[in-house]
Amino acid sequence: MLQRIQTIWALLAVLAAVFLFITGQDVVISDSIPLLNLGCIALVIIGALSIFSFKNRKRQILLNTISIIINVLLIGVLAYWLLKLSGGIHFPEKGIEPIFPLIAVICLLIANVYTRKDERLVKSVDRLR
Repeated sequence: MLQRIQTIWALLAVLAAVFLFITGQDVVISDSIPLLNLGCIALVIIGALSIFSFKNRKRQILLNTISIIINVLLIGVLAYWLLKLSGGIHFPEKGIEPIFPLIAVICLLIANVYTRKDERLVKSVDRLR
């Protein structure tokens, strides 16, 4: 069922990854590897798999956990990029890129809470049969 609340939270996490991809075009961490772009693409693919694996809640929790790990790594990479930038700590100069993975982590944690709640509900109904 795509109309569950955890699907909305997972969709918000995917949208955060898309916004990070759009706004992170000026982020240069390594000249040879587009690390941020690859991470964003992986997050969108894993998020889409998580959204459409609504029948298998354990897989959905696993995919959300993998997305959380990738987002935390991206937060670390973006924090490194912010510290490596030259200049003062002027906010408009630095950008808002690290906010998007943080929003995605929060959304994915909430989605996992609701998915686990659904899993407990299904197990309790199966015990009653």
